[in-house]
Amino acid sequence: MATVPPRRTHLAATAKKAMLQYGFVPDFPPAALAELAQAEQRAAQVTAAAAVKDLRELLWSSIDNMESKDLDQIEVAERVGVDIRVLVGVADVDALVSKGSALDVRAAANTCSIYTGVATFPMLPEVLSTNLTSLNQDVDRLAIVLEFVVKPDGALGTSSVYRAKVRNHAQLAYDELADFLEGKGPVPPRVSRLPALADQLKLQDEAAQRLRHLRHDHGALELETIEAHPVTKDGEVVSLEVTKKSHSRELIEDFMIAANGVMARYLEGKHRPGLARVVKTPKRWDRIVQLAGALGVKLPADPDPVALANFLTGQRAKDPLHFGDLSLSVVKLLGPGEYVVNSDAHRSEGHFGLAVQDYTHSTAPNRRYSDLITQRLLKATLTDSPPPYTEEELGPIAQHCTAKEDDERRVERFMRKVAAADFLSHHIGEIYDAIVTGVGDKGTFVRLIAPPAEGRVVQGNTGLDVGDSLKVKLLATTPDKGFVDFARA
Repeated sequence: MATVPPRRTHLAATAKKAMLQYGFVPDFPPAALAELAQAEQRAAQVTAAAAVKDLRELLWSSIDNMESKDLDQIEVAERVGVDIRVLVGVADVDALVSKGSALDVRAAANTCSIYTGVATFPMLPEVLSTNLTSLNQDVDRLAIVLEFVVKPDGALGTSSVYRAKVRNHAQLAYDELADFLEGKGPVPPRVSRLPALADQLKLQDEAAQRLRHLRHDHGALELETIEAHPVTKDGEVVSLEVTKKSHSRELIEDFMIAANGVMARYLEGKHRPGLARVVKTPKRWDRIVQLAGALGVKLPADPDPVALANFLTGQRAKDPLHFGDLSLSVVKLLGPGEYVVNSDAHRSEGHFGLAVQDYTHSTAPNRRYSDLITQRLLKATLTDSPPPYTEEELGPIAQHCTAKEDDERRVERFMRKVAAADFLSHHIGEIYDAIVTGVGDKGTFVRLIAPPAEGRVVQGNTGLDVGDSLKVKLLATTPDKGFVDFARA
């Protein structure tokens, strides 16, 4: 049995090393910090001087993780006859981070915030992302508002995009709303302090469920991947926790999908180029067919999102305990998303997983550079100004955002493995149920059912493929490298 080192890996230092290894800039250069001081001085003046709609009196609220401070969106809804009008307010980050500035150059280099579980490396300094450009409670902020009408059948009616002043009246968290929105618990205390907020949130949930049902009918995939995040204490990982689906999370997911579609169609309708977010038709559809066949379901020989969506819905109801494992296999086989330029000359092929044709990323400009680019394109369109980026300039930006997103996944996946190795160091020799998540030149990888940790099968991996279930024995861990080695039991 391997011995556990007397002093465990320094997780934050390991995360920073991983950032550097994959080409990220973990710190902010002096020029960016100098601009930050100027932004602090300008923030209140910029908001007060903006000649935009004043929507601060609407009952806006935000829903995010309990620990999140970089709030990109707020929401509000109203019933209009049988329809529901939804407004999504997105932080106007461009108001304080101008194109070509040192802050912008640093954001463009990383293209995203990286959340490793043990340390966060924000795309923008926290003074901005968690304060000046965050839609925090009880402060006035500038926002891009994406407004759309949801019909009873989930179809979208009229929509519009404009700038506004907004005020978040309730900063809420997914976990505290989950039971309430699903009818399993009372009104949370932070909701009851505002008399109309409970009904407002129920109305938002109703609109979201309408949207979700229609997308499912069109072939949107109901996936529930298992991604564990570490819980640390005194610099050590004490447990691995999995984020579960809930109405509160689905509400935000559905609103963001709809809002991003509104943004994409607005730019397209104005004949302006933009960044599209696409997931192409899966190349490994044959393996998805095999997985379904093993579970007694016959899928068409050619890729069919509706058939796949129906299969996944059926399996979720039939075997909820193992649905996360099936979802993970399907996600791996679908392949990652990417950014491409969408224009009159080059139409994107759409998003296979969401079953939508027009889709961009625009609702998280504090966390994703692609969203900040889209925001600038939108603001220029609203004033009928020349586009801040030409189609030729957008191409390399799209490629860079895609590449850095791949690097982001590598860093976060590596740190999940570091955390798992740290946690499993005292469990050498134990047997676990597992599912194969990857097979390639670098080896065969599995994820344990519980705890949800990943590692490589170094003994007995012959004949395994993505989606196979098996038992594995923990042989060894190397926390600072994220190595967890298993043998097929």
